[in-house]
Amino acid sequence: MRAPTRFLALVLASGVLVPACGPAVDLKKNLEVETVSTGWFDAGIVDGKNKIVPSVTFKLRKKPEADLSGVALNIAFRYVPEPGTTVEEPWEDFYVQRAEFKNGNETDPLVVRLPNGYTGDPPQSRAEMLKNSHFRDVRAHIFARVTSAQWVEIGAIDVQRLLIVH
Repeated sequence: MRAPTRFLALVLASGVLVPACGPAVDLKKNLEVETVSTGWFDAGIVDGKNKIVPSVTFKLRKKPEADLSGVALNIAFRYVPEPGTTVEEPWEDFYVQRAEFKNGNETDPLVVRLPNGYTGDPPQSRAEMLKNSHFRDVRAHIFARVTSAQWVEIGAIDVQRLLIVH
């Protein structure tokens, strides 16, 4: 088979396969983020310093008519803009390979805790760390996708300045 003929055969074959994948689910319209809790988790003592990390616990709820068994998630933690600015600086991302809708139309609670956070030298307590003038608040942007589709932002959660100890 000549190259132009092979190319045409590939184009036609891919055109036949795409519709067979079914209609795409509008994730923005069919998913809802339910916040369960947020705060700063007490990660213990690391290298002789008190450590706290951002923690977000949430569920996803889908509309009953949405044909979804699960989604991949990317939770992008970004610094909340300082007064007088509008730009959220990126901090760190957390990837969830698959969040399944096991309980009918919702997921089990998903707990996301970053490995990185803030540290403080004792005797500064973890609660005092939250009041430090250099402390910056963060927001978790939740993106979802099905298979290899584009990431879609389905919600954002501000992490409260609250110490979580369990």
